[in-house]
Amino acid sequence: PARYFDTKTTEPISFFLTGLEELLAWQPNSNDDFNVSAVALAKRQPPLQSRRPRTLVCHDMRGGYLEDRFIQGSATSNPYVFYHWRYIDIFVYFSHHTVTIPPVVWTNAAHRNSVPVLGTFITEWTDGEKLCEAFLASGEEAFGAVAEQLARIAQHYRFDGWLINIENTLSAAAVANLPLFLRDLTARVHSAVPGGLVIWYDSVLKDGTLRWQNELNDENRMFFDACDGLFTNYNWKEEQLERTQRLAGPRQNDVYVGVDVFGRGDVIGSGFDTYKSLRLIRQYGLSAAIFAPGWVYEHLGKENFLQNENRFWASLAEYLPTHSICTLPLTTSFSLGMGTSTFLDGKDEESGPWYDLSAQDIQPLYPEQQGMLTTSCCLQDAWCGGSSLKLQGTIPPGEELVAVRLFSLQMPAPPKLFLTLLYKLEAPQPDDFTVALEVTTWDSGFCFEGNPTSLPEPNGRYHPRFLPAPPPGLTKLLAACHRGSHGWTSRCYELELQDCSLRDLSVIVSRQQPSPQETSFTCLLGEVRVLDTASVAASPPQVHSVMASQLWWQ
Repeated sequence: PARYFDTKTTEPISFFLTGLEELLAWQPNSNDDFNVSAVALAKRQPPLQSRRPRTLVCHDMRGGYLEDRFIQGSATSNPYVFYHWRYIDIFVYFSHHTVTIPPVVWTNAAHRNSVPVLGTFITEWTDGEKLCEAFLASGEEAFGAVAEQLARIAQHYRFDGWLINIENTLSAAAVANLPLFLRDLTARVHSAVPGGLVIWYDSVLKDGTLRWQNELNDENRMFFDACDGLFTNYNWKEEQLERTQRLAGPRQNDVYVGVDVFGRGDVIGSGFDTYKSLRLIRQYGLSAAIFAPGWVYEHLGKENFLQNENRFWASLAEYLPTHSICTLPLTTSFSLGMGTSTFLDGKDEESGPWYDLSAQDIQPLYPEQQGMLTTSCCLQDAWCGGSSLKLQGTIPPGEELVAVRLFSLQMPAPPKLFLTLLYKLEAPQPDDFTVALEVTTWDSGFCFEGNPTSLPEPNGRYHPRFLPAPPPGLTKLLAACHRGSHGWTSRCYELELQDCSLRDLSVIVSRQQPSPQETSFTCLLGEVRVLDTASVAASPPQVHSVMASQLWWQ
């Protein structure tokens, strides 16, 4: 069927639904399997519901369902990717189709990085009025059926909820039922999807007229009260933020103040000045909804996209609270889910562009310009996948090392950690440097390394013991410690901790000898793994009852 498979190539594709009839007729079906997210939403700390301002990103690019619709990837040059997941809390996939089901590649990438994904339900213009009249004005049975279908769709495809965007006027009968519909939908989504969310876009008012308010007020508050949050329009002024904060009270984090990166209408700051809008929003303790950050790609062009993207998000980083990883194993090759080649074990296995967000790895923090240091993505060389993480910097005169924080962690440390690192040094004299991992722990009087007789390190910094080979019982990982090739160096480490809580994982680049001169280096990180030794020693679960279906011979 054309909805599920590309007519030119027969490849499985992601799809949307148009109109009320398609929505009400939707049933799960065996052609759907490709569209079901295969990655569960990873846990994070602090949890999404904690009391701090959040950041929502609303992705709206040229109508949506572009190359990202190909579920098994495509040979796309210079595609759009998003990878600053540590800095955002919610991802919305937006299009102008009635029911936007997020392409599954986005859900997989976001979930792997602890970010929930929302689809969009939109009605607009005269067709929208008719559609709303049909399901809202008719009463509880009609709007209940729509709510039920939307909840079932999110549950079936394993994404996390909906942005509701009614951009047309409503009759008195329809608007009277709107809060009831929102309450019903929210309850159904909460029960069908763990951690599910329903967010309302600031559009219609309580009397049914379409008039964007750019704030929370008495005209739209009843819709905010009926769901998990309000996404405001973009043309607000500071006094509106003040009023919104006052009216939202304890729910101020549930108001996502809209920021249009394209700067349409009268806005405080857009493009590379988007930080001005964010700074103001955060002064009032409100959440932010960054609309169309694809501006970087669409407006500035594909050529230097990765550089521009890092610059854009670095300019906002001060106003974006990050979230930490709280489960092991942590393993990543830093792949962006795209590349100009496909690498395996450091070797360029296949030249040619590819794009598949499902293959994106867990992404690190991207601390742009930490003093003498920059972190960027390198497509020219990688250990596995399409890219590696490039650290470029200078060790100042008289100093011995620089540290780069890759991941913030928040979890109890298992008694024994096993860590692996793959790197490639591209310094003028690579032999002058060493590269190692550093683990820090949260301050605690009880935290010790190894046996309790050793004194705790000041400020809880631990340099795991370098292992020339892994300990017995981990022979399966033996290969991991001797697998450097094509110029990549492999290192394994072990760390024993007692009653500790993990805080940061950093990489340390240090000089062998102190020097009065500053020394520059370039280091590519190909892979980092942090494993709980006990779980590594256990054998993996066996796979049973493998089925193959839909075979095409060409």
